Amino acid sequence: MNEVAKVIPLHGDSVPRRPRARTPRTGPDGGSASPTQLFASRPEAAASPSSLTDSVLESARGLVADQVVATAEFIRRRLTGDYQVDEFGFDPHFAENVWLPLLRPLFDSWFRVEVRGIENVPAEGGALVVANHAGVVPIDGLMTSVAMFDKHPAHRPLRMLAADLAFEMPVVGNIARKAGHTLACNPDAERLLRGGEVAAVFPEGFKGIGKPFGERYKLQRFGRGGFVSAALRTGVPIVPCSIVGSEEIYPKIGDLKSLARLLGMPYFPVTPLFPHFGPLGLIPLPSKWYIEFGEPIVTDSYDAASAEDPMVLFELTDHVRETIQQTLYRLLAQRRNVFLG
Repeated sequence: MNEVAKVIPLHGDSVPRRPRARTPRTGPDGGSASPTQLFASRPEAAASPSSLTDSVLESARGLVADQVVATAEFIRRRLTGDYQVDEFGFDPHFAENVWLPLLRPLFDSWFRVEVRGIENVPAEGGALVVANHAGVVPIDGLMTSVAMFDKHPAHRPLRMLAADLAFEMPVVGNIARKAGHTLACNPDAERLLRGGEVAAVFPEGFKGIGKPFGERYKLQRFGRGGFVSAALRTGVPIVPCSIVGSEEIYPKIGDLKSLARLLGMPYFPVTPLFPHFGPLGLIPLPSKWYIEFGEPIVTDSYDAASAEDPMVLFELTDHVRETIQQTLYRLLAQRRNVFLG
């Protein structure tokens, strides 16, 4: 069961081909014709519809064959245990072959995400991405993880620091762990950063994703600077990240607080489409997204005591928050239309 399976080629030159006999060609004088004479002596051949159809079918067969081989290889690795999981439960094989492919249609076709400044995230070593949070449902974090893996030259996974509620939910918690995410607490954050990972934090929390539509793109309070403390202790750069487009996917116009308390949720949103249209109201509106990574803010010049200094934490937290807010204003000023960009 632990042996590596042999893959049988589904196409290619595995079967020897018999050479075809060539018919000698003659020129106008009866002798052997040169390639120039042959080309000049007959009209240019046009591709027939049947040949074009055959080409399309052959290309489709090749794609299907490649997908079959990839699927078989994925199943083999899962059955034989030929993959690794880190101490947080991160399963790169699952993330790259199952989770990210599920998110890419949203990223590429629905939200048409445009990524800027990805080069500001280091190619190696730890870094802390700090982003605004919005949209009723935390889809912005998922889209940022796709941006990091697909658009960064080093294809770095983004390890998001999520709220306890995400890991208490059945199925969702298991997928979150496999996708590489962990609790938003300083011990986990520092372990990830010291391990050379790119972690992401959304300091607004539920106050950000649950704010009314009338307060869109107005950053909420960033907490007490716990993320800055983790960056200072590990000496990694802080990369501000500004996301435009997430505020419009579920415009929140109301909140059923009694129902939210009954269900143990921080809020129960009312949007123009939900809950009035049932499951159809859960489809996010196709707003045009922009994700911009700002210039990194270095922290390795601070001494060890700075991580406990309230003034240092406040100044850095405020600097990061103001950077994100000003970038949001700039991106909004450049955007002409919510859905067309």
